Amino acid sequence: MKFSLKIVILVIIIIGLAAGYYAWSSLHANELGKGFVSGNGRIEATEIDIATKLAGRVESIYVHEGDFVKTGQLLATIDSKNLEAQLHQAKAQLQQAITTEVSARAQIQLRESDRNAALATVAQRESELDTVQRRSTSSSALFRKGAVSQNTFEDDKAGAQGAKAAVEVAKDQVAVAEAAVEVAKAQANGAQAEIRGAEAAVDRIAVDIEDCKLTAPCGGRIQYRIAEPGEVLGVGGKVLNLVDLSDVYMTFFLSEESAGKVALQSDARIILDAAPNYVIPSKITFVSSTAQFTPKTVETYVERQKLMFRVKAQIDHDLLIKHITMVKTGLPGVTWLKLDPNAEWPESLAVKVAP
Repeated sequence: MKFSLKIVILVIIIIGLAAGYYAWSSLHANELGKGFVSGNGRIEATEIDIATKLAGRVESIYVHEGDFVKTGQLLATIDSKNLEAQLHQAKAQLQQAITTEVSARAQIQLRESDRNAALATVAQRESELDTVQRRSTSSSALFRKGAVSQNTFEDDKAGAQGAKAAVEVAKDQVAVAEAAVEVAKAQANGAQAEIRGAEAAVDRIAVDIEDCKLTAPCGGRIQYRIAEPGEVLGVGGKVLNLVDLSDVYMTFFLSEESAGKVALQSDARIILDAAPNYVIPSKITFVSSTAQFTPKTVETYVERQKLMFRVKAQIDHDLLIKHITMVKTGLPGVTWLKLDPNAEWPESLAVKVAP
């Protein structure tokens, strides 16, 4: 008998609560009027996976789940001993290439000196040839007059031919010297190319070593530690999951009729179930261009059959930064919008945030 009485009392309480909620909802809807619309959703934020660029062993992790981090803060390190050894080797190869290039430059100077000496020899031989040719010409004229002997004439003629041959030999030496200069220059260019390749290798390995230091790309909160020190990860292996608390929004769905009236950057108000006394200001930053079914979390079958448009309300950045330690994702709530731009926000939706 007592048990039945308790059930009756419980039913009466439930009915009373339901009636009260219905009455409150009706009054609230009447207060807002037709110029307003709302959608249910959850607080979301941009999530960033802190992952490895190269395969390797996790050396250290310096943060824990729930920690707040700043942009550029060191979060974890990947073992880079193998890369450091490669860097030492690349630096040694670079130094060797520099030494080769210095030697090639010295060879260029030496070969250019040989070429200049060969050019001077050509000039000397050409001067000698000019002198001998004048003497041969004079001897030829005197020989015809009988002023010199035939032996003298023939000796001067042979001397001119010998001097001419000496000029040709000197010119050949110049050509050889110039070829040697070009070879030395080619060796120097090759050494320069080796230097550039070695420098590129040093820079690449240095970048890979720096990439073994996993830093925060933005400020936020560590949501998960996916790996632990000592684990070996492949390329792109996830170590941490970071939530960017400066980029927080609520995604919800509106019917076609309502979504078509929503303007980007229009004001919105968010009320969280966990903090119904606060009204959070936001802006509409996204309205889907294609319709889709509402999420499965919508309870009634009829509602699930309606095609809806996804809408995103972005919470003010400065407000998030001011209360960043209080920001939490996953909280359910309601977003209210004005379909009539001339409508005034009612007192119940006036902005109210924590001091």
